[in-house]
Amino acid sequence: MQIYSSAFANGGIIPRQYTCEGKDFSPPLRWEGIPAGTQSLALIVEDPDAPDPAAPQRIWVHWVLYDIPPHIRELSAGVQKLPPGAREGINDWLRRGYGGPCPPIGRHRYFFRLYALDTTLPVLPSPDKDSLQAAMHGHVLAEATLMGRYAKGDR
Repeated sequence: MQIYSSAFANGGIIPRQYTCEGKDFSPPLRWEGIPAGTQSLALIVEDPDAPDPAAPQRIWVHWVLYDIPPHIRELSAGVQKLPPGAREGINDWLRRGYGGPCPPIGRHRYFFRLYALDTTLPVLPSPDKDSLQAAMHGHVLAEATLMGRYAKGDR
């Protein structure tokens, strides 16, 4: 399984429009190679370099999505309407939806992790990254990762 973006290459710079310095839209994402038996997909976007890449203290969660139907192969830039059945979780700004890169210092890495699951998940009472990962435990068929980088002032 693989995940891509037409906005940036794996390991490349995330364009400003997908960050807090731009329109803060989610970047376009597409994927392929979904394994047989996949019942749903989940996506977690996180920054392991918070607050300072030279001295990281925590992983900052930017986006949590789950129960994406397996026939869906992409999310458009700035997705306004999720695919039917997909659920959005809570990010570390304590809100639903995408929160783009906004590093206080240095160039951070942002990991877009897509998971193929052998089940659909129940409605999670507190749909944050931790509860999603707990619900996914034992159900992951495959995982794909796209990594982008961003520092304030990048174009």
